[in-house]
Amino acid sequence: MSVSPMPQPDVDIDLGRLVKAVWEKKALVAGLTAAAAGLAFVVTGMINPLYKSETRLLIETREPVYTSDQNSQSAATALDERAVTSQVEILRSTDLLKQVARELNLSSHKEFDSAAKSSAIADLLVLLGLKKNPLDVPAEERVLKAFNKKLDIYAVPGSRVIGIQFSSEDASLAAEVPNALVDAYLAFQSGAKLENNTDASAWLEPEIARLREKVRESEAKVAEYRSQTGLLLVNQQDTISAKQLSDISTELSRVRGERADSEARAQSVRNALKNGQAVDAVSDVLSSPVVQRLRESEGNIRAQIADLSTTLLEAHPRMKGLRAQLNDVENQIVGEIRKVLSSLESNARVARIREEELTAQLNALKAGSGREGEEAVELRSLEREAAAQRDLLETYLGRYREAASRSEPKALPADARVISRAVPASEAYYPKTGPIIIVAALATFLLSSVGVMLAELFSGRALRPSSGMIREPSAGQKENVAPAPGLEPGPATPVMPAIAATPTIANDADDFSVEAVADQLVTDATPVAVCISPEGDEGSAASVMLARTVAGEGYRTLLIDLTGSGCPTELMAESVRLPGLTDLMCGDIAIADSIHPDRLSSAHIIPHGNANARRAMRAVDRLPMVIDALTEAYDLVIVECGAADAASVARIARSDGGEIVLSLLRSGEAELAAYLAEFNAHGFEDVLLMTPGEPNDPMGHHSSAA
Repeated sequence: MSVSPMPQPDVDIDLGRLVKAVWEKKALVAGLTAAAAGLAFVVTGMINPLYKSETRLLIETREPVYTSDQNSQSAATALDERAVTSQVEILRSTDLLKQVARELNLSSHKEFDSAAKSSAIADLLVLLGLKKNPLDVPAEERVLKAFNKKLDIYAVPGSRVIGIQFSSEDASLAAEVPNALVDAYLAFQSGAKLENNTDASAWLEPEIARLREKVRESEAKVAEYRSQTGLLLVNQQDTISAKQLSDISTELSRVRGERADSEARAQSVRNALKNGQAVDAVSDVLSSPVVQRLRESEGNIRAQIADLSTTLLEAHPRMKGLRAQLNDVENQIVGEIRKVLSSLESNARVARIREEELTAQLNALKAGSGREGEEAVELRSLEREAAAQRDLLETYLGRYREAASRSEPKALPADARVISRAVPASEAYYPKTGPIIIVAALATFLLSSVGVMLAELFSGRALRPSSGMIREPSAGQKENVAPAPGLEPGPATPVMPAIAATPTIANDADDFSVEAVADQLVTDATPVAVCISPEGDEGSAASVMLARTVAGEGYRTLLIDLTGSGCPTELMAESVRLPGLTDLMCGDIAIADSIHPDRLSSAHIIPHGNANARRAMRAVDRLPMVIDALTEAYDLVIVECGAADAASVARIARSDGGEIVLSLLRSGEAELAAYLAEFNAHGFEDVLLMTPGEPNDPMGHHSSAA
């Protein structure tokens, strides 16, 4: 097979020549740069300087000192970012700007109304209808338009501070305008508060009068209902019936306690008398003065008896008399004890009777408490209504007093305060002569240098031939080079130029480039191209370039990855784990399931696969049949065999219409001759050589392969 005709050689840009050209034109470049710098200096000197001043506001809730702290805090928390943005828009409002413009008489300044003193050229353009007459716009609108252009109002991010900047040709005016705008804004805010306060006072006056009448009517209903139902109050909260019920309950508890105490004391005395025990330990007996005197007499008599018993016998009259006195005193003591017992029992009976009376009264009051409960429910409802009206009236009165105290403008400060007022600037912020001259000079230098470089490129003096390419032998070389053994051209099939045993490599790389091989395969309508890459993955990358090049011409192209490394699969498939050739050879999938699209072109690929390679190679004899079937659906089937030898290629290569493509990048003449001799020995007389021109990255990062 013969190679394609020699196209134009590739060229590189000589960067050194470009730099040299700029140096040769240094006088022109320096002159243009200096001229631009001078022109910039002159232009900046003719421009009227602009001065800028700034005033800053802090947006915060400001209340009079007598306002509660709680209200101030709740209002302050309401000033979020949107509230600050709203204040910025208020500062930009047309009414405020017009007010400031009138106060400072901005229309008298030329920079705010340049249309009032138009030039002759402008008047001519207006007469010719090429320009709209600026005097058709009202003077106030012209001033306002210029005012807006010079004014910049912004909110400082992350804070509640608003900055107001103004630029003017007059430094004093640049400071006066933002200060005047701030004063007008603060006055507007205070006026808005005063207006709201006045409206509130006007609304509260009739409401307070109406509530007073309602409170009077509600309290009158409560008093009338109390008199009708008898639910009169003894104190601030108890009715007569409730007070009686409480007093009787208290008295009943006390009487029951007294009765129980009297019965207990009487029982203790009774038990002492019954059992013959000493009753001196009983408190009621001890507290009786009669019993105490009798006990004293008893003690004296016993002392006399004891004294006389030492000298007198019991039958002595004196002793008998004393014994009789002692018995009489003891009988008197028992009598007194019985009187005490009778008194305790009498007290218990009186307490029991009193208890019965109080219980009867309590039951009678309880019987009437049900009716009073129903009446009390209605009474409490009337009282709640009266209390609600009274509380509302007190609230309105408090607000009215507060609103009345804010009737003066100074009592209602604006919700903002000035934290920085504008002062006249000492230096103009525009134009900056130094930076403008530097930028103009630098831009001119770059543009002039680029212009010189482009002129050098278009002239061809900065272009040089590319190095490292394999070129086609010249006409004289073709006549002096003998064919290699076994590669003589046949009578009808043109072949590539054979290389002698010790040839000199002087080939044009484009003759055997990927594009040239692709054109040859397309021209010959080759159905199958078996690519061999003795140098490994770099040659396989060239096969990927070949497939994408043919597919880019609009031909249906399929690449079969028969390499051991799976380099084409990595370059073309979406994943190296896709089912492919080994799965197909093992019978795990159908042919259609093994075909996948290339991720960067319209070509298709049968990847390396995931099945066991040794088991798949046992069925490699079926591969020619698979390839024949694929040629029915594709214009070109490329089989990339990697670093396979000629014997292995002979098992799958077709003899009718197929091509053997040898992809080489770095091999010398001796290695190339050895490869050709090997394939010639196995019957492959026509071998197509493909040399991409420079080594390709096996991972596909070369620009042509990717």
